[in-house]
Order: sequence, then structure tokens, then C-alpha cells
Amino acid sequence: MYKKTKEGVIIGRIGYGKDLLSELNEIVKQEKINLGKVEAIGALQKATIAYYHQDSQNYELITFNQHLEIVSLIGNVSLKDNTPFVHAHITLGDNKGNLLGGHLSSESIVFACEFLIIPFTGPSLERKLDQQTGLPLWDI
Repeated sequence: MYKKTKEGVIIGRIGYGKDLLSELNEIVKQEKINLGKVEAIGALQKATIAYYHQDSQNYELITFNQHLEIVSLIGNVSLKDNTPFVHAHITLGDNKGNLLGGHLSSESIVFACEFLIIPFTGPSLERKLDQQTGLPLWDI
């Protein structure tokens, strides 16, 4: 559920029980946003984040089967395989005030989430495999 401001900013919330990353990706695809910024706050019922091991150049998925606050989510929108794609990092807080964070991954299930997607005008950025890092980075 979302609305657009006069300036084109999308403000909304992700429904209870939905996958946070999948929902954000669906919105940027529907709205044909190829370039932008994403922010969110809220809470998750369960979270999956990823940590990128630079030496082996692979992601390790870390799942937290507990309730967590979204202290901060920040990301960007660009194109990957010619499709709008949200790349986001997330900081989560537990019930003792400890912080956890990493790359937002699928299987992060929403309790409540409010978000902003701020589209930019200008040339689209396409993600291409960077041989040195092994990551799909902006081709600039």
C-alpha cells in the first residue's frame, strides 16, 4: 500500500507477513523506477541478512528467527539484468538493544514497515559483474 507525492516520492507500508525485499522490488518494477533511493523503518518477525566474504567472494546468509526492530534500512535502486532492483542494507535491533546488520535478503518477514522510495531522474545505472570484487556493481 503506497501513495505518491507531487514530487514523485513513494510513501507507504509493507503488509504484515510479507517479504520485505520482494515487496520493495515489486514496487520499483511496477512503478518503473530505474534509479533511486530507498529508506525504511519498522519491525520484522524474522530476518535474513547476508554478509559478503571478500576473500572467497561469496555471501553467507544469516537468519534470525526472532522479533527485531528495523533501526535503519537504506538502499538504492538501479537495473540488474535490465530489471529495476533494490540493493539495501539493514540495521536491526533486538530486545536488549543489540544491533545486527548486513545486506537485506529475502525471507525477512514484516511485522510492520513504513518506507520511502525516492526516484531520481537521469541516466539509469546497470549492475554488471565486477571481476575484482565478484559483486554486481554499477557500471559507471
